[in-house]
Amino acid sequence: MAIQGLIFDFDGTLADTMPLHWKAWGRVMEKHGITITEERFYSLGGVPARDIIRMLADEQGAEIDHASAIRDKGQFYLDILHEAELIEITMKVVREHHGTLPMAIATGGSRRIVTQVIEKLGIGQYFDALVTNEDIENQKPAPDIFLEAARRIGVAPENCRAYEDTDLGMQAIRAAGMEAIDVRPLRGMTVDVA
Repeated sequence: MAIQGLIFDFDGTLADTMPLHWKAWGRVMEKHGITITEERFYSLGGVPARDIIRMLADEQGAEIDHASAIRDKGQFYLDILHEAELIEITMKVVREHHGTLPMAIATGGSRRIVTQVIEKLGIGQYFDALVTNEDIENQKPAPDIFLEAARRIGVAPENCRAYEDTDLGMQAIRAAGMEAIDVRPLRGMTVDVA
């Protein structure tokens, strides 16, 4: 089938924000007495902050105010948002197809934070839909976020191509029945194949 719609993950795919998220996570975890390694952080790419905080607190037996930790992480991230940059290799695809194919963003991030980054980077005009972790029940690696993005742009999943930078996201795209493009090799990053 011909590709009729494009769907993009956001952090690490369209915007080079993962290092900023890592900085914010480091600050909030230190403040709340929870530890996370950088490798673990990157392996959880696409998982909403609320789920990561819950998981780490449970694993480490930490008693924390989840809502406060999520607010802190979001604020720390917004404080360094001025450092965010576009990932040009992926944005080239967006610009080439703007006006010819409907496009959506499907992100594990929150709408409040992601819309601010989109505005800061000046790319909102390229996308017909934004699907965030608040819009679906089952998060990546479940296919829900990509299926909802396809629904919102009016394209059957099998006619969509989706771009991702995490293993969980790649699983979600494949589970949705879409063509999956891993942007990590395009960015010169090494991908471990298990």
